[in-house]
Amino acid sequence: MENLLNKESVKRVHEFIKKFDPKLEILALNTTARTAQDAANSLKCEVGAIVKSLLFKAEDSFLICLIAGDKKCSLNKLKKILQKKDVSMANAEEVKKKTGFSIGGVSPVAHISNLEILIDKSLNRFQYIFAAAGHPNCVFKITYSKLIEITKGHEKEISE
Repeated sequence: MENLLNKESVKRVHEFIKKFDPKLEILALNTTARTAQDAANSLKCEVGAIVKSLLFKAEDSFLICLIAGDKKCSLNKLKKILQKKDVSMANAEEVKKKTGFSIGGVSPVAHISNLEILIDKSLNRFQYIFAAAGHPNCVFKITYSKLIEITKGHEKEISE
């Protein structure tokens, strides 16, 4: 398990979260956290406490939406908030190019390009939430208010 923490993408997240708060830790799981359900099973928490970091393409720009694991991102709400007609999920190649992470391990922080971040308000139900840390088996635990701070994200109603 130890070698996961040496992966470049995981190190990038580690450095980022440590700068923000030295107490934040990356947890390497023995089982995959590729899906929100897998992560919840591994961490013995509610699936809603898992943060899904999803990259969307909004016409000519990209943004990250952080959504509770038991919700879906609403394209209609996104279109209204962004005032753009054409909003869609980014493909695997775009995700890698814009965030520096592969799908399943996309972290809410430490992206290789500057991305606007929207945070789904439904995540505030939980005392702690868990977000991917650059690899499908790596997560970090954080509070909702700290997630807003560390990502400089905007709280919005974006789930259904």
